Formats: sequence, structure tokens, C-alpha cells
Amino acid sequence: MFLPYPVIEQLNEDQEAAWYKHFAGTGHERPRAIEEGIWRRTQDPANAVQSGWAEGEDGRRRIVHYRYRYDIDYTFPVPRLVLADLYLYTSVLAPKAEIEKYSHDVRVWLAEGGWRQTDIDVWSRGDLCVTVTPHDIHPQDERASRFTPDGFCSLDVVFLSEDFQVTRTVRQMPWNVLAGGIRIKDKRGNPTYASDLSELKKYLPFQVELGCGTSIEAGVQPLHFLHQVYRVTQRTDNVLKETHPFILSPQQDTLVKEMLLDATAKAEELVEMFRISFLAQPTAAHHALKALHDTGHMVGPVIQHNFDLLAARAGLPECFVRRYDQKIPPVPLLPEAKALLVVGLHADRRSVEKRARERGMKVFFVDPEGLEEFGTHMPYPLEGPQDGDVVVQAAATPTLVELCRQLNVDIPVQML
Repeated sequence: MFLPYPVIEQLNEDQEAAWYKHFAGTGHERPRAIEEGIWRRTQDPANAVQSGWAEGEDGRRRIVHYRYRYDIDYTFPVPRLVLADLYLYTSVLAPKAEIEKYSHDVRVWLAEGGWRQTDIDVWSRGDLCVTVTPHDIHPQDERASRFTPDGFCSLDVVFLSEDFQVTRTVRQMPWNVLAGGIRIKDKRGNPTYASDLSELKKYLPFQVELGCGTSIEAGVQPLHFLHQVYRVTQRTDNVLKETHPFILSPQQDTLVKEMLLDATAKAEELVEMFRISFLAQPTAAHHALKALHDTGHMVGPVIQHNFDLLAARAGLPECFVRRYDQKIPPVPLLPEAKALLVVGLHADRRSVEKRARERGMKVFFVDPEGLEEFGTHMPYPLEGPQDGDVVVQAAATPTLVELCRQLNVDIPVQML
């Protein structure tokens, strides 16, 4: 695989300007030209259905961490959006016999993929190098005094583009996430269901927390798209949809195989989420929020879980909370805000709603509580609404546009 890898072959003037305004540079709350994701899959009684945990047979673990840097390339006569640097880390812990077979398979794939060995456990091809490191006891487990089951060992496979500087802090992130333990799901209370947000008018001004719902309405793929790209969860139409079992066995994990046999072909999938996010445009829901913000009905930055910058591109300030360096990041809940409106967010992973309730804020949800998967509508109830919360079981765009109408807030016609 050679870099820079083209993500969009030709940017027009508006797209080029959008890159420099919203993605490039360091004057933002986070490095917006970086795309990053972490999954840690472990076996535990709390996730027995998904992980296959059973008494005396637990201990498997799989970690995937990626960090990519995007840029504009001017090598050709027209500007191109490109993947400039790549870091992809995988680690699997499993019974020794499985790891030995996996190690053998990896070396077969290295040979078939045309990788050239340059050092002990280091190979290169094009602008990528890959390291393959076995561990009887993983150094991170030793460091954390974490128990390794008898008869288990691990294998790390790491892909890195030439000259990409990945700091120790970045490399440590997935292990810090692992140390944070399994998230305990919220216990749902008895929220009130409403047909619209009429009651919110009693709690002005309000703040907003955005999940992926508004992004999906803009054509951005839901998060489970990445679960498929990185082979961390089984999400095919012949797998029980209620469980979405983890992919923990090295023999089931095809991510490393795909990268070793044809990294260039796999790169098409790796960059797809960023490409779609960059090409997406703010919807009428984002513009409705901007109009509500401009008129003072909504205050503060959008508390944002998405990296597509759609709210920012609609002209709204953002506070990005989908972070790996802070399990519970700080959020600017303003003293004048009387309510928190949560749009398209399934679970309170960053305890934003919990903290809002503790401040006496009324919590409203807008969410259809269902999604389309493999051509079938799947119920997807909100995880943790509580007594006193209000749920509007609907899509974001019509609900927010209707709220503007009720508050006599005009949305520019060209934005609808």
C-alpha cells in the first residue's frame, strides 16, 4: 500500500474551503483531521451472551485500535483528500494452540501478500510496515498486574505507515480503556411518551446532546458499519441480531488477513466512514438547531458524540465528548439551561444526562427507537430514560422543524 492514499480524487472549491475551515489546523477542540477508534472485546459474566463466557472457560480478549491522519494532497493538478498516515493495532489473547496456529497463518499471509522481512518480526511493503510480536504474558498485563489464564498467550500485529509518529500516550489508550472495565448498562425508568416537543417550551433555554441519529439522517453510516469493517462483532443477516456476538477467536478474525493479503483493497473500507462524513451536508435538523441557538432558545455548544462536524458546519459551536483519554469528560452544562434535549443517542455512556438530572434539568429525548438493518426494522429502545424524562419517538428532522414552528423561529428556506 502506498501513501498518500486517495479518499476523494478531486475536491471542488467549496470542499477545499470546508477542509481548511473545519478540519485542518490545530485551533479546534480536537484534531479534526484525525480519525480514531478503539474496541476492546473481553469475556466476562456481564457480557456472557455476546462473548461466549462460561465458567472456567473465560479469558479471551481482542483489542483493535486505529488512528488515521487525513490531509489535502496537491501533487496532482487538482486537490485530493487523502489518507496521509495509518496506525492499526491489533492484539489477541487466546489459548496457546489457537495463537500458534494464528502465528503460522500470519506468516503464510505475509508471504502471500508479498511483504519483505526487514528485521526480526518486522516486515514492509510499500509505505507500510507490520510488526508481529508474540507474548507469553503481555507486557501490558504484567504492568497492570492483570491475570493471564493458564495455557493462554497473545499475539500483537501492528500496521504503521512510514514516519508516522505515534506517541506512547496514543499507544497506551486502548489499555487505559480496557482498565476502565466493562460499561454497566443503565436501568431504564418509566419516561413519559409525547407526540412532539411541546412540553420543552416550558423549559427554555435548553441545551442539546447529539448522537448518531442526526448523522444517519444526513447519510452517514451508523457505528455498526465500523464493527463490520474492523471485524469486531458478527452482524450478518444470519446471526441472531439481538446478541451481535463478539469476534474473539483469532481464527474468526479476518482483519489482519485482509490487511496482509491486500492492504490497498482493505483501505477502501478503512477510509469509507471519513469519506462519507466529509461529503455529508448538515440537514434541516442541524439548521433548526442553529436557528434555535440564534434566537436564544438553545444555549451553549452542542454536546457532540459524532466526528462528522455536521453541527459545526451548520454554524454551531461543539463540545466533543466521544473521547478515549477521559472516560467521563467534562461538559459545559450552563446555569441558565433548564433542560437537556438528547437527539438520536441510545445510551448515556458519558453520563451527560445523569449530570443534567443532578443539576435539576429536565431531560427530553428525540429518537425513533428503531433502526433498519439487513432490510429489516429492528427495535432499538433507548437504554436509560428515567422517571420524569420525556421521549418523542420520532426522527430528528421533522421533530426539530416542528419545534421551530411552535416557537415561531424561522429556518432559512434554502436550509430546508
